[in-house]
Amino acid sequence: MFATRRLLQSCRITFFTRETCGLCKQAKGVLSDVWDKRPFAYTEVNVDAPQPESKAWRALYDFDVPVIHISKTAAPDEDPAKSGKAIKLMHRFTVEQVEAKMDKAEQS
Repeated sequence: MFATRRLLQSCRITFFTRETCGLCKQAKGVLSDVWDKRPFAYTEVNVDAPQPESKAWRALYDFDVPVIHISKTAAPDEDPAKSGKAIKLMHRFTVEQVEAKMDKAEQS
């Protein structure tokens, strides 16, 4: 049996959020709907967390959550200094928008 192209080029989604964010709850629902159709690797970053690595993300996305970065699973870990080059969606997004960005990440 051969792996499908989609499995070989699966995506990773990093979700930047905070606990008290209503838009983040809606965005998580959208990501759940995407997952049902098209599984992906998932990482969640709470920008309000006390860990030192969260501080840089808070400085970048404090007033912009929810934000998602979409990349190939094999891509290097997220780096705040390179966030300008990330394939991302912010605030409100749909299943179709997420899937379109996943397609873009898979093709890159």
